[in-house]
Amino acid sequence: MAVPVIDPSLTTDSAPAEAQPSRRPRRRPSRADVLAIGAYVLLGVVVCLHYWGDVQNRVSSHLPTDHSWFEWLFAHGAYSVQHLENPLFTSRQNAPDGVNMMANTSLLGVTLPLAPLTLLLGPQVMYALYLGGALAATAGTSYWVLSRHLVRSRAAAFVGGAFLGFAPGIVHHANGQPNFVSNFLLPLIVLRVFTLGEAGRWRRNGIVLGLLVAYQIFVNEEMLLLTALACLVAVVAYAVMRPRAAWRQAGTFAAALGLGGGLALLLTAYPIWFQFNGPQSYRGLQGGVFHNWGEDLAAFVTFPRDTIAGDEAVEKTIGLTEQNTWFGWPLVLLAVVALVLLVRRSLVARILAVLIVAFTVASLGPKIRLNGVETETDGPWSYIPDDLPLVEMMMPTRLALVVAAAVGVLLALAWDAVASTGRPPVPAPRTAADAADTTGTSPAAGSRPRWVRPIGYAAIALAVLPLLPRPLPAEQIEPPPHFITSGGWRPYVPAGRTLVPVPIPSNVHGLSTLRWSALTRQEFPVPGGYFIGPNEKGEGVFGAPNRPTSTLIYSTMDRNATPMAITDEDRRRTVEDLRFWNASVVVLGDHPREVVLRDLMTALLGAPPQRVDDVWLWDVRPLVD
Repeated sequence: MAVPVIDPSLTTDSAPAEAQPSRRPRRRPSRADVLAIGAYVLLGVVVCLHYWGDVQNRVSSHLPTDHSWFEWLFAHGAYSVQHLENPLFTSRQNAPDGVNMMANTSLLGVTLPLAPLTLLLGPQVMYALYLGGALAATAGTSYWVLSRHLVRSRAAAFVGGAFLGFAPGIVHHANGQPNFVSNFLLPLIVLRVFTLGEAGRWRRNGIVLGLLVAYQIFVNEEMLLLTALACLVAVVAYAVMRPRAAWRQAGTFAAALGLGGGLALLLTAYPIWFQFNGPQSYRGLQGGVFHNWGEDLAAFVTFPRDTIAGDEAVEKTIGLTEQNTWFGWPLVLLAVVALVLLVRRSLVARILAVLIVAFTVASLGPKIRLNGVETETDGPWSYIPDDLPLVEMMMPTRLALVVAAAVGVLLALAWDAVASTGRPPVPAPRTAADAADTTGTSPAAGSRPRWVRPIGYAAIALAVLPLLPRPLPAEQIEPPPHFITSGGWRPYVPAGRTLVPVPIPSNVHGLSTLRWSALTRQEFPVPGGYFIGPNEKGEGVFGAPNRPTSTLIYSTMDRNATPMAITDEDRRRTVEDLRFWNASVVVLGDHPREVVLRDLMTALLGAPPQRVDDVWLWDVRPLVD
């Protein structure tokens, strides 16, 4: 999540040198720092609480397939490290074609360094641990940046950091999408961007920025893109508002930015090339599937489902895609009032205002939506071609995450402004340039009525407390068969062959069988899967192209009935599919459609299955060899 941060001397137009945080903050954390981090960790535990009731067999009830995919990703990281294989590609899913991991959400920057823990604890435990930890870590780095570089009050930094780490839109993505809560590097990236103009340190700042950006590419490229767009808008806004200061720093800024960008490109050149040109890469998504997903205007003032003030019913009308704002009306009202009061006295507030307006408009998509109804009014994305590179894969509603970040920083500024009530009047601006750029100065703190502080604190609390997250909803899922977890499959699946689970994993079916691969540390490859890969035209599609056998399996599941007649042509195609998959055995475990699926596979394979342990098994080696 992007956190706009600038030099502390620009927090207010009349900022005193001695009133600002030290340029060399203390190295030892204070008691307030320890309490803040502890509170964030506790909140991360609360968010994941329902998973810990049965961490081995519970998944997100909102996005169970995504949850299983990320468990599989942790297993992929561990498998790659354990077997010293290229983590950018895998053949353990979608056999024999494999999956381009750089062209998918792969979280390699997390799964690879955590591989030893995944091997020790298993992917289910690592998923729950990491999810809560990533939320807390994002809040922690946001708190550090705010407290050391923007606000004087540790309480203000705590409130802002908590919102940046646990904003409604971020917590909503925690339902099965930990890549969107892994934002702990983004506050550091934004901070570094706004120090690029620092005289005498352009090499250090450029190198640090390049390293941070390179690492973020392996965590979440989409959030990095949103952060880059936010930084671009903020830098342009700063240049317009402070042209002389911007001009003085332009050369140093450009040199540091060039160094950082060049270093990041050097470190990630091959992975990026692999993403767009490696095996199983693709160009754009078929039909621009995400291009129409704009944020509903009503969502901005609606309480989100996963908070203490939220209600599940509302997402049936306006939360069908994603919930990236959902601030609730008290916070929206507070944000408007805070901007009105701070915009004249604070340069940061003016930049935040620009970000909020620009990205709110940009998040609305090609058609304006209101209360779940798509109106006839064109949105900003109606003027953008669907096939524009990069843009074609962007989801307009996710631009609202920048708005959420700006609101988090605004909360910190507002609390800090309230906390300053009653302090002595501040001296004159630090430099003549600051004074010349001043458009308004804050009144002497001593002239404010005493009731301002309690009223200000109460207003912020009433706006934020309803957004405290509740434990994420989770659902019980059937554990994998003992035949799978005990290794009973080993005598049937020699090296180089695949185990074909029924149903074959896909983005719609086969949630349970996808987990078979994850929970056995990917020791056997499977056909199909949940990923994005190319179709025959090179366009990105979800899952593997259906083959005749997988199509029959899915249609049988949907109807809960076997086809009226299985023909010799159906049997011939099934054998062809098994040969294509290089299959060794076909395995059917406990499933709500177990009876019809067993009958279907028996008819297709021409022989009844064996009952081995707790699964039905067809040894198909005689058919395909």
